[in-house]
Amino acid sequence: MYKYEFDSATGGVLLLNTEVTMSKEPRPVFAEEMNTLGFNNHWRYENQNDIPYLWAEASNYFYRGKKIAVVKGGSLYEKPQLEVVEDSGVNENETLLPIDLEGMSKKNFELMESLRQVTIKRIYNYWKKKKNLDCFHVAFSGGKDSIVLLDLVKHALPKSSFIVVFGDTQMEFPDTYKIINLVESQCAQENIGFYRAKAKMSPEESWKLFGAPSSTLRWCCSVHKAAPQTLKIREILGKENFVGVDFVGVRGQESVRRSEYTVENVSRKQRGQYSHNSILEWSSAEVWLYIFMYGLPINETYKKGNSRAGCLLCPMSGGRANFFRYNSYPDKIKEFMNYIAENVTDENIDSYITNGGWINRRNGRDLINPLTNYSEEISDGYFYIKVSNPKSDWREWIKTIEGKEGLEIPPYEVTTDSETGNLVAKFKAVYDKTTAMKLFKSVFHKVAACVACGVCEANCSHSAISFDNGVLHVDGKKCVHCLQCHNIECGCLLYHSTELPLKGDKKLKQSLNTFADHAPKPEWIKSFFNYTDKFFESNTLGNNQFNFFKRFLYDAALVNKKDKSITPFTELVKKIGWDSPTAWGLILVNLIYSNRQIRWYIENFPINEGISRKIVEEQLKAIEVSDKDSKSIAKAFKRLCEIPLGTVLHFGTTTSEGRNLATLTRTKARVDDIRVILYSFYKFAEEIDWYNLTLSRMMNDSYSGGVSPTKIFGIDYEEMRRILNGLSANYPEFIYSSFTHDLEKISLKKEKTSEDVLNLFET
Repeated sequence: MYKYEFDSATGGVLLLNTEVTMSKEPRPVFAEEMNTLGFNNHWRYENQNDIPYLWAEASNYFYRGKKIAVVKGGSLYEKPQLEVVEDSGVNENETLLPIDLEGMSKKNFELMESLRQVTIKRIYNYWKKKKNLDCFHVAFSGGKDSIVLLDLVKHALPKSSFIVVFGDTQMEFPDTYKIINLVESQCAQENIGFYRAKAKMSPEESWKLFGAPSSTLRWCCSVHKAAPQTLKIREILGKENFVGVDFVGVRGQESVRRSEYTVENVSRKQRGQYSHNSILEWSSAEVWLYIFMYGLPINETYKKGNSRAGCLLCPMSGGRANFFRYNSYPDKIKEFMNYIAENVTDENIDSYITNGGWINRRNGRDLINPLTNYSEEISDGYFYIKVSNPKSDWREWIKTIEGKEGLEIPPYEVTTDSETGNLVAKFKAVYDKTTAMKLFKSVFHKVAACVACGVCEANCSHSAISFDNGVLHVDGKKCVHCLQCHNIECGCLLYHSTELPLKGDKKLKQSLNTFADHAPKPEWIKSFFNYTDKFFESNTLGNNQFNFFKRFLYDAALVNKKDKSITPFTELVKKIGWDSPTAWGLILVNLIYSNRQIRWYIENFPINEGISRKIVEEQLKAIEVSDKDSKSIAKAFKRLCEIPLGTVLHFGTTTSEGRNLATLTRTKARVDDIRVILYSFYKFAEEIDWYNLTLSRMMNDSYSGGVSPTKIFGIDYEEMRRILNGLSANYPEFIYSSFTHDLEKISLKKEKTSEDVLNLFET
C-alpha cells in the first residue's frame, strides 16, 4: 500500500513511491452527494455524475488538494451540517472542475501497474499451489472491492478455472442489483460461471423469527450469506463434501478486525475451506484508481454519498452513514424499519431505531415473541432441561454428539408427553461446565428453536444434516462427530438471538458468600437504628462481625461505602419506622441489586416450597461454590429470617432437626404499602433500561438481567394486577397500566427515577 497525496493539477490522488501501513481511506465525491449536502449553495459545478469533483477523507472534503468543507453530525433522519472552511483558497461561487481522470491515471500508471502485476501473480501462484482442490470461486458483492478483485482474478486465471458467486442477502442496496445484472451478463459473454445464492427464507421472515440483527447478534451473515453460498457451491459441484478456495475482497484498512487478517488462511469462515484475501493490503485510494484507470463499473450507491455497499440497514453502520442510506433509498429503509417495529415491544419505535436500541440488542428481551420454551433447573440432585413445543427432534440432534470419542455424556433419560410433545431431559448431574454438558445443552437449544435456517447444514462438511420440508434428518453413517454444527453461539443462532437473559447477577462481582458465618443479627439491626450516628464508634461487635455487618449496610444503601456516612435513605427508613414491613420492603429491593447472596436466594427458592439443606448445598456446588461456602450460605438464610427481613417482611422461614438446619423456605412477603412495589418496578427498569413491560412476561422467572417485582415479593398474577391498577390510579405521573381487551400494558415514565419514588414517602 502506497502513501498518497491530493494532486492540485488533476484534482485526483497521487501515489508516492513510499509504502505505508495506514491510510485515511479517501473516496471520490460526485455531484449527487454534493447536492445532498448543500455544496451547490456555495460553489458552481455541472450537475453530472459521471466524473467526481472532490475527494473525502471521513468528514473532510478536498478540492484539488485543498480542504474546502467539513460535515458534522447526521443520523437516520438528521441531515449532516456542512461547514465551509474559511481561507481554503477556493472562493465561494467559484466553478468547480471535475477530476481529470485521464491525467490522474497517467501519473499513477507505473505504481498501479506494479501493484496490479504483483497481485495478479500472487493470485496465480496461490491457484497453482491449490489447483487440485474442488473449486475456486470469487465471492462477489457488487461493491468496489469485489469489482476490482474479480477483474484481477480474470487476468490471473483461466476463465474455466473459477466461478463467481453473489451472496444475495436480499437486503442489498437497490443499486447493487444493477451491478450484479451487468457483471452476470459480462461473465456469460466470457464463459465464466456466475451464480446467485440466497437463503430459503426472506428477510421479512428471518427478522420476524430471529429479531433484527444487532452489533452483537449478527446471525444475518451466517443465515443470509455464508450458509447459502456454501450450499449453492455443493449444488453446483454435485458434491456433498468439497474443499475449495474463495477469493475475498476484504481489505485490512476497513476495520480493526480485518486489519488482523492474513492474505492466506484456512478454516476462518468454514472448517476445511481456504480463503485468499487478494487485495488485503490495498488502500481505498488504490482501489478507486484501479476502477478509474481500467474503466470498471461503479455501483451508483457510492455516487449518492454511501461510502460502502452491502446490506441496506446494517447494525454495524450508524450516524451519517444511516442518513445517506435513508436519503438514497427511503422506501426500502422503511421496509426494514417496519420489520423492526412489528417485532419489538418498544412503543416509541422511532426513538428505538434512531437511538440505536435495535443495534444494541443482546438477547430476546425487546422482542414481542422471545424464546420462552426452554428452561433448566436443578432439583433433588438432578439436572432438568424442559422444552415445550419442540421445533425439531432431539433424537436426530443427539446423533451429532453420541459416539464422539472421549466425550462422556452423563446417563440421561428423556420423557415426551404424547399429547403435547413437550419433553423433559433428566440426568444425575449437577455440574454443567463440562464440554459434554455444554454440547448436551446445545442439542436441546436446537430442539427448542431450530427453524432449518441452513447454517448447521452448511457447517456440516459431510452433508450428514438435511431437512425435508423442514423435517430434520441426521445421517448417523455420515456424521463423524466433528461438532461443527455445535460450533455456533449457544448451538443455535435463533436460540442465541431470541433467548431471554438468564436469571443472574453478572453485574454483582462479589463472592456469592457475602456474609461468611457473620450474617446480621437482630440486635445489630436494632443497635444501628437506635444509635445511628454513634454506631460506628460505639458497638460491641467483633472485627469480623463489624466488617460483614458494614457490608450488609452498604448493600442496603443505609451507609455510604466511600466515607461511611449515613445516607438519606437511612433517615427515610427511620421516619417510616425501621421495624415496619414497608421499610424492609425497600431495603430488600436495594439488597437485590447489590448483594449477590440475597439475590441468589430470591432467584433459586420458589415461594412456599421447603428445600432441604442438602439440596441447597448441592445447587451451590453445581455453580462451583466450595463445600465450606455452600454450608455457610445455607446457614446464613436462617440468620436473615431472624432479623426484621424475616420476622416483619416475611422473607422466609427455616426448620431444624435437633441443632441442625433441615429445610429452607422463602415465603410471600408482606406488602402494606404499594409504593414499595412501585419502587421495585423502577429499580427493575433502571437495571435493564426497559420501561414498557407486560405482566405475563414479568411472571417469567428468566425474564431479564433484573429481578421481577413479582419474583422479589412472591406476588401472583391477579394480586399484582390489582396492585398495578391501584398504582396507576394513585400515581399516574409514575405509571400507567391497562388490562383491557387481552392487553396487559405496563408503562413507567422514563423521566422519573427510583429516587423520585422514595420522595413519595417523605410526604
